[in-house]
Amino acid sequence: MIRLAVRVHRADAERVLAELLELAPSGVEEVELDPDTVEYAVYGASGELPDLPDVRAATGEALVEVSSSEVADDWSERWKRFHLPVLVESPAPGRVPALHVRPPWEGPSDREDAEEIVIDPGQAFGTGAHATTRLCLELLLELIALEGRLGPLLDVGTGSGVLAIAAARLGFAPALGLDHERESVAAARKNAQVNGARIEVRRFDLRAQTLPWLDRETGPEGSLVVVANLLRPLLLDLAREMPSPPAHLLAGGLLKEQVDEVAQAFTERLGLRERERRESGEWAAVWLTALSE
Repeated sequence: MIRLAVRVHRADAERVLAELLELAPSGVEEVELDPDTVEYAVYGASGELPDLPDVRAATGEALVEVSSSEVADDWSERWKRFHLPVLVESPAPGRVPALHVRPPWEGPSDREDAEEIVIDPGQAFGTGAHATTRLCLELLLELIALEGRLGPLLDVGTGSGVLAIAAARLGFAPALGLDHERESVAAARKNAQVNGARIEVRRFDLRAQTLPWLDRETGPEGSLVVVANLLRPLLLDLAREMPSPPAHLLAGGLLKEQVDEVAQAFTERLGLRERERRESGEWAAVWLTALSE
């Protein structure tokens, strides 16, 4: 097993991480080396790792050092240290539960008001620990608190299934997760079963297939919520490919400076308007709604 390590200046770390996740969508290990330097690492066989020219292009002037080394095959156990439990507080205690999202090797929360979600990432991205996923979960709880109507939910780029599973556990139905990666589809289905969440998961190519459920005549009844925790290029593709606007769109996976561009793309083509924006560090997520909502 090979460990490809990229050290970058902390000031540019979040931007670099966004670029690296496009090259290695199954996940990146993060290590804080010192106050000025962050190391990102990817594990895999030689043919599975990103090409060095692509890595250098992604990091640009932020790059301090890139190196590779042989590691023991227990890397999958080491990986567990980077998936920690996350507690997402409720915006309306007593009406909307908090969410405690954890990997299976961590114990449950002692919070009686928290819905317990167990996510094993496998080779899929997203356990709830990354800021983009937390922000989407926060907006999902805020939507429930303010709207109260729990209808169908479509999760585009479901990864480990965490957002679709949390939505189903909170009462959204039906819930459908879509992902291009076979590993993600398998992981999301397994996680749904573990959590007793009634969701459907399909393999889907955003650039080649038509999004389901957006046809008001053939789609499920109720106000459709679309969750898309994707990086900027895929969100712009989503804005171009959506056949019609959903009632609500929660878009994550964005750096703060990318939100205006993405929100404008959905506004110009689909008439969606920004309702709320959340930020954490360099990351952001936005809630857009149809004008009629």
